[in-house]
Amino acid sequence: MRQSSQGLFISFEGIDGAGKSTHITGLSEAFIHKGYQVTLTREPGGTRLAEKLRALILNDAMDALTESLLVFAARRDHVESVIRPALARGDVVLCDRFTDATFAYQGAGRGFDLQVLTQLEHWVQSQAGRGLAGDLLQPNLTYWFDLAPALAAERLAGARVPDKFESQPVAFFEAVRGGYAARAAADPVRFARIQGDQSKEQVFADVLLAAQQRGFLQANAHG
Repeated sequence: MRQSSQGLFISFEGIDGAGKSTHITGLSEAFIHKGYQVTLTREPGGTRLAEKLRALILNDAMDALTESLLVFAARRDHVESVIRPALARGDVVLCDRFTDATFAYQGAGRGFDLQVLTQLEHWVQSQAGRGLAGDLLQPNLTYWFDLAPALAAERLAGARVPDKFESQPVAFFEAVRGGYAARAAADPVRFARIQGDQSKEQVFADVLLAAQQRGFLQANAHG
């Protein structure tokens, strides 16, 4: 297996129904085909502890602060147990949602204090938990699958029993979409906006192009 020298961290973001989970598998296969070792994971979740917290977060009623603390507790275990070790091995880490989702859902969607979320982000994603900006773990590339909430709701209708987020009204997802837009505007180099209302083939072509444009999916790049 080919490995990069420092690993590569890519996150997939978007409202439920936008199509991100469909294409994370395809990108994983593309990297594997090029000879890379891939770690495929998700948030909330990715570890035994974080998966237990995921069940609480997605199904149990709680206020926004409790929800945010549980999300970041799951993230800390995930970062330290899975993501950092995989990056240290030189893996390509593909993660279905990361911190941008917290700012979009708990921040914009729930209306929770963005400054508190920023402080938690620095505590949880810094190397030693000291909140130092210089060692803050962030993805090298974030795909934002952008789709009108009404269309996303049509895609989800009848697909599965909705969790407490999926069952929110369209207005909630409009706010979440705005939260993603704000994160993308604040960090345009990291984000690649993918137009989610295209055909699956065109969406995946855009996913591959974004990786290639950044030099992340080159043949013989590290071999």
